[in-house]
Amino acid sequence: MCGTPIGNLEDISLRAIRTLGEADLLACEDPGRTRKLLTHLGVRAPEMLVYNEGNEAGRAGELVARVVGGETVVVVSSSGMPAVSDPGYRVVAACLDAGLDVEVVPGPTAAMAALTVSGLPPGRFCFEGFLPRKPAERRRRIADLAAEPRTLVFYESARRIESSMADLLAGLGDRRATLARELTKMFEETRRGTLSHLLEGVRSTPPRGALVVVVEGHGETPTQAVAAEELAARARALMDDGVDRGEAMRRVASEAGVTRRVVFDALVEDGARS
Repeated sequence: MCGTPIGNLEDISLRAIRTLGEADLLACEDPGRTRKLLTHLGVRAPEMLVYNEGNEAGRAGELVARVVGGETVVVVSSSGMPAVSDPGYRVVAACLDAGLDVEVVPGPTAAMAALTVSGLPPGRFCFEGFLPRKPAERRRRIADLAAEPRTLVFYESARRIESSMADLLAGLGDRRATLARELTKMFEETRRGTLSHLLEGVRSTPPRGALVVVVEGHGETPTQAVAAEELAARARALMDDGVDRGEAMRRVASEAGVTRRVVFDALVEDGARS
């Protein structure tokens, strides 16, 4: 598993160059893009095999067979680290199941780069990769993260960044956040502020390119705790308006910055008092 630059080709490591040069087979998302990298590095192009999100489950066994046959197989992403929001973990799991060793050649990742320059606490963080594309699923995922105390790190596309930022603001509250784009590239940019401030900027000046959103965890900015009775009252008010129980718990949990379990327990406790 070999990391490659996320933009600036000077970020390639000496070990990565040597590893690419020793490969009998390169499993890569985009052979054309990988071939350009090899040409830039002055490395001969070995046999290449397309290994992407659509075929990784089927190709994993084929790659294992090549390793068993004595070949050196190197897996790369188009940029960054394979298996980190990119194909790769299935072939690692298949190799381990077959009793094979897997070596890692570390490289840059946009998530770590963004976290480093975000100005938010990096000691404990939760990397979520890409949020779901469907709005309802995305909001449910965000609601599940509302009480997460660790710094949150997300990837997002320029096409969905506005809707995702709006959902993050609605689901997490107006927390401190950082929006980084095109890290290590010519047009690298880092915007910092609150989610509402960043959303306003996204709407006025839509960002392009690869994006990373870093959001402070729950509790980093002191907030007023919501009593169980109030949580139950809010949920019951929504249910009285025709909102189903599960959705009511999700909404209240998101607004209060707690988990759905906390709202559920509040409803149970409130029912016992009635």
